[in-house]
Amino acid sequence: MSQIMESAGISLLYGLVGFTVMAVGFVALDLATPGKLVHVVWTERNRGAAVLLAGQTLAIGLVIDQAIRASESEQGLGLGLLSTLLYGLAGVAVMTLVSVVVGLLTPGRLGEAVLDDQGDRPHPAAWVQAAMYLGTAFMVGAALS
Repeated sequence: MSQIMESAGISLLYGLVGFTVMAVGFVALDLATPGKLVHVVWTERNRGAAVLLAGQTLAIGLVIDQAIRASESEQGLGLGLLSTLLYGLAGVAVMTLVSVVVGLLTPGRLGEAVLDDQGDRPHPAAWVQAAMYLGTAFMVGAALS
């Protein structure tokens, strides 16, 4: 029973680290897109912003998954949690950098295009940017293994 309790506690700690990284990712995305992301997604019900946020959330989850797996080789729980946090933040940084670079290479402001819903459909740029987040997460995850 004590092993179950210990494992549950460790899961909770890794979950808190993952949540922290996701919160940082949310703030980074909020800064990169026009308007307040909470308002744009939940109040305005902007489909493009929702696609982008969903893609980024899945991508961060993939990075955290690989970071936790990579942390198993660390000596002790503290180092494992720290490495997971740092690897996760590195993933957010790389995703944000990719987003900024692609934004500079595309016509107009990428954030505005992503939020430009086309009637009842998100702008195609929203799907592309969400896929970029996922692709970046796979690259970062592979680097961790």
